[in-house]
Amino acid sequence: MPLTVVVGGQYGGEGKGKIVSYLSIKDNLDYVVRCGGPNSGHTVDFKGQRYALRLLPAGFINTGTRLLLAAGTLINADILLQEIKYCSVDPSRIGIDFNAGVITEKDTEFEERLRLREKIGSTLSGTGAGVVKRAKRDGSFQLARNTPKLKPFLASVSSEVNKALDRNLKVVVEGTQGFGLSLYHSSCYPYATSRDTTASAFLSEVGMSPLRVDSVIMVIRTYPIRVAGNSGPLKKEVTWKEVQMLSGYPCEIKEFTTVTGQVRRVAQFDVNLVKKAGIVNKPSEIALNGVDYLDYSNKGLTS
Repeated sequence: MPLTVVVGGQYGGEGKGKIVSYLSIKDNLDYVVRCGGPNSGHTVDFKGQRYALRLLPAGFINTGTRLLLAAGTLINADILLQEIKYCSVDPSRIGIDFNAGVITEKDTEFEERLRLREKIGSTLSGTGAGVVKRAKRDGSFQLARNTPKLKPFLASVSSEVNKALDRNLKVVVEGTQGFGLSLYHSSCYPYATSRDTTASAFLSEVGMSPLRVDSVIMVIRTYPIRVAGNSGPLKKEVTWKEVQMLSGYPCEIKEFTTVTGQVRRVAQFDVNLVKKAGIVNKPSEIALNGVDYLDYSNKGLTS
């Protein structure tokens, strides 16, 4: 602290939302800044309820935490407004950068026409199409500053966060997806996401210098996952039945993706992927999830 970046070290689904929500309470965070878009979901379990979030920062459970969406974020306004309402978040806590991009139904339809789900396992959220339009300087690409639904939330996120750090306030940057999906650093291209997914990239999306960073938490899991379908190589892939047998779980294990609701693919731990993610992200800490999948007797352990 005061600035921590949370990143994924595999293919997403490592539990970044759980870590960020935990930190928001444990460290009483002043700010959580989310990057990315609605193509990936972060899950928060709080007081017996599960929240599946595609845009709202996972630190919402601390009512004193300011919730920001970075300039590099792609936003589906309807999804964000639904999440704010569902999670009973005071709208005054939300800040959206003037330059954040906005996804429309046309972007989703464009990805559907390209059959990206069949080709690369896309979630068809329109995020990739939005990234393309922004890079092309397409005149139809819309910024948050020009979107009536988002006007009550507009803010200069870079300025706000940098001023907060000048005051030694506590900030977490909530990264998205995982290192193995990076558009630049994945070994599986074209089976990658539409952006870089490293700590440095998230700082760029927010508008912050790397010299501001105090810690990088890289989240990993014992059994990495990928989304369903033709989503790319997954070294040493296994079935959920095998995970159940190896762990001694007394009941069936299955995980579903937050966005599409499909059964996730799962594999044994790939140490080389995590090593590469460690070299690029240089984490000061690693958060490991899924020790109950190694042995069911570990269920409930927190350290």
